Amino acid sequence: MKRSGSADLPLHYGYVPKWLAERMAKLGLAITETILMDYGKEEVLRRLSDPFWFQSLGAVMGMDWHSSGITTSVMGALKRAINPHGKELGIYICGGKGKFSTETPAELLRLADATGLNGTELVHASKLSAKVDNTAVQDGFQLYTHNFVVSDTGQWTVIQQGMNPNNKTARRYHWHSGNIQSFVEEPHTGVCGINQGSILNLTAGDAANTRNSIVHITTEEPMQIVRDFQRLIMPAHHDVRKEDVNLKRLGSVLWLAHEQHLTNFEDFLLLEGVGPRTLQSLTLVSEVIHGTPSRFRDPARFSFAHGGKDGHPFPVPVNVYDETISLLQTAVHRSKLGNTDKAEAIQKLHEIAARAEKDFVPNDNFEALIEKEREESYKHGGRTVFGKEKPPQSDQLSLF
Repeated sequence: MKRSGSADLPLHYGYVPKWLAERMAKLGLAITETILMDYGKEEVLRRLSDPFWFQSLGAVMGMDWHSSGITTSVMGALKRAINPHGKELGIYICGGKGKFSTETPAELLRLADATGLNGTELVHASKLSAKVDNTAVQDGFQLYTHNFVVSDTGQWTVIQQGMNPNNKTARRYHWHSGNIQSFVEEPHTGVCGINQGSILNLTAGDAANTRNSIVHITTEEPMQIVRDFQRLIMPAHHDVRKEDVNLKRLGSVLWLAHEQHLTNFEDFLLLEGVGPRTLQSLTLVSEVIHGTPSRFRDPARFSFAHGGKDGHPFPVPVNVYDETISLLQTAVHRSKLGNTDKAEAIQKLHEIAARAEKDFVPNDNFEALIEKEREESYKHGGRTVFGKEKPPQSDQLSLF
């Protein structure tokens, strides 16, 4: 079994307002259902185990693009949205933050009783993955959240996060059962991040498997570990800067949404009437659903779908967010009835934007783009944790 990756994130305090949490749950469910229909439940688990994809998902859902809060907020939203439909979807989420993380074994055993899964094995995987990241690997981070995502076939993903109060950073760990052979043989592909000191052997008397895993880690060449391990290290700055974004990819999305008319594309006829701002968001959501792994190396780009709750890169355009949710929910519903036209049209948004990258040349208007989004935020129901956006002073005067 291999740990699939880790992410180092600035420690970010704050809360998710109810108006955003409710929308995150709806969008998260619609995205999950679409991936399930098009690619299957094992693909949902694989994507959740990818730290870059997970960060992109959080950004497209309106969370601060680089902060530690993405982990608990996204997993909380997904758990609330998915579990009531777990039997239908074949996906269940256990655990959570703080005291809820300690309830994971009991949740897994109840789930096993209801589904026939091997609860003992699932609890073993949950406890051992937490033990390795929290104790066996002494990297300065102590776990405070642990989520165990399992399918009705017994495959699973672990997403857990530790905190280092000394340097005010958090580290997220991703595990995936896809290649499981043994917890002793190759328990990690590596442990990477900012150097926090020596890795120490666990000496607890009831952790023989973990001790054996640590012995294996110490026999590996450090550079080989670093080379093979998926690592995401986010910057300390809160604002979105052009060096954080693949401008060629973002530019092609904006070109598609704002420069072209939908009627120019036969593929888009079923989306006719969708405004350019919603089309921008929908295209980025389309990429989260249908994009290949290599396209998520710049998670900040996905914050241009629905902004961020703290106003970076711009306030959350609530009206656009709601329209995106509605369009995606409609596509999911029609697909369940056998009519895949809208789902296919949404998928083609990503495909056409990706093809456009080949010839697209970015300009130097990145800061102007953000400023325009902020100035027009009130038109789209812009909102942050600080309140609703108001028109600029000049626009307010023109209303009278």
